[in-house]
Parts: sequence; C-alpha cells; structure tokens
Amino acid sequence: MTKKKKTLIIRIILFVGTAISMLFVPWILVKAWILPLPDTIQEQVDEAIGHDFDGMIVYVDQAGKPPEYYTGGWKDRKNKIPTDPKSLFKIGSISKLYSALAATKLVKEKLLSFDKTLADYLPELRGRIENAEEITVRMMIQHRSGIPNFTDNPAYWENEQKNGKNALNYALDLPASFEPNKGYQYSNTNYLLLRSIMDSVLGYNHNQYIKEKILIPLELENTFFSITEVDLDNVMSGYYVGYEEDFKAREYGMLATAEDVGIFLRALNDGSVFDEGEKEIYPYEYNHGGLVVGYQSLAEYHEDLDAVVVQFINTTDFNGYEWNLSEITINRIVKILKNKN
Repeated sequence: MTKKKKTLIIRIILFVGTAISMLFVPWILVKAWILPLPDTIQEQVDEAIGHDFDGMIVYVDQAGKPPEYYTGGWKDRKNKIPTDPKSLFKIGSISKLYSALAATKLVKEKLLSFDKTLADYLPELRGRIENAEEITVRMMIQHRSGIPNFTDNPAYWENEQKNGKNALNYALDLPASFEPNKGYQYSNTNYLLLRSIMDSVLGYNHNQYIKEKILIPLELENTFFSITEVDLDNVMSGYYVGYEEDFKAREYGMLATAEDVGIFLRALNDGSVFDEGEKEIYPYEYNHGGLVVGYQSLAEYHEDLDAVVVQFINTTDFNGYEWNLSEITINRIVKILKNKN
C-alpha cells in the first residue's frame, strides 16, 4: 500500500470516528458552541436562558470600569419572580478558596503546618483513613492525598441532607485512590478534613476565623455560611432538570452575592487579601467553580483583561450537560469582553 493510500485511509477513519462521536454529544452543547458570538454580554445571557437555564446572574469587574451586572430568567420560577443581581446564591466548592486562604493565614500564625500529617492533627483517624500518617495538610488542600471523595459514594446520595451531617462516615475505611502525592483526584473529603483540623487548632469554628480574617476586612457583608443565617426570600431558587422541586431550602454551605464573590476573587488574585508572607506560601488555586443540587457557579480572573467574571446559574442535571453548557457560556462571555477591548 502506498503512503498516499495509507494517509487517505487514516483520514477516513478519523472522519468516521469524529462523526460517530458527534452522535453522542448533546446537540444543545454543539449549538451553544457554534452559534455566532453576540456583541454584548446581555445578549449572551439571553441566549443561554434560551438553552433552558432557569435563571442566570453574571458579574463583571474590569479594572478601570464600574462593575457590571447581567441577569436573565427567573429567581423564582413558580412565582415568576425575575432574577435579581443582588440575590444570594449557594456557591458550593468556591468556598474551598476561602478555606485554603484561612489555612494559609493559620500557617503564617504558626497555628498550623502544611507539612504535618492528617494523623498529627486527627489521630483518631489512624487506621480509618489509609495513609493518614503520610498525608500532609498541603496534599489535602491540593487534592493529592488519595483520600476517596465521599460524594462519589452512591449511598451518600440516598439522603444527602441527612448524610451530610456525618459526611466523613462515607469516606472511612475505604482504600486510597493512590499513594499520597502520587496522583490527583478532586475530593470533597479533603476539605471536610481540613475544616475539622482548623476547628481543632483554633478551638472554635473556622467560619468565625474566616469572617474575622477575610470577610470583615474585605467588607463582604453578603457572604454567609448557612441558610440558617439568611432570609430565604433573598436566596435564588435552585432547580434540577426533571424535578419541580425548588431546592432553595436545602443546606449546602456558603452563600454569597455575585458581587461579594467577585470582590473576594479580585483580592485573592491581586494579593490584597494576603498579609505579609502569605501569598508566597498559598498552596491552592486562584479560580474555582461550585456545584450543588440546583446551583452551579464559576468564578474566574483573567489577567490579560484584568477582569473578574462571576457566573451563577440555578439549573443542574444528572449528566453534567448543564455544567458543560455553563462553561461554554462563560467562555463566550470572556470572548465578548476581549472583543470589546
């Protein structure tokens, strides 16, 4: 067979493979990706709502310009209440940025060490979490511990509101995913343990420490740790595809306005939230996403634009298509910002 024929056959195989794979990609994702890029962010938000998101808030803070807010859809679908840019939203794993920063401040204060182990701080977990004597605090913060993710346990979701009160039970006595510092696996268990360690070294709840060291200095008056601290009327409703239920009343940890998250993210990225010597030892990320039932969020800083973009969407699903769609949407919003510049 000639080289030319071999090349032709390879191209045909690649084309057929691509065509077959496209059959398994939801067309809503393809459509969202290939549609012509709108001229304005508001047009992009309206377009995203047309993809069956219930409601959406976008906050943009670009250096030298006043912050901008964009909204679409419903804050409360049942009562036909339009989205309010000042609504509180359940930010899910974006809260890990606050925890990692708090841990950094504790290290600087010599109340915590990134290099001490899980067993050093929580000795009762020896034999219950594999490699507890080798897993360091730094490894947990960076998801390099090998500790299984308790939210990957199907039994946890049989009643996640009840099981969430004893979430660690669903990660105990399981084999490690890999040897400490030999791999990467995103695991909510890491931060569950980190927060327990911070409580232990502080002698009080770490949320109070975050409030005193981060929220108050940044004047973040619309950031809270639980739905028990807020008026539910101020919280954006949350929806899961295929269910009529509003998940607003469920406990999922931290809530904040898009503006508060944006202010925090800028301070984290420009370093103003750090005290002397903290930025150099901070071990985690500077952008993050959050996902809980009914709520998905993305918070990004783009250095080339000197811009913070926060996107809240109150629709989630089982397959993760809504998450993929949200990523496509925020990427298009960033492209619009670049075009404007």
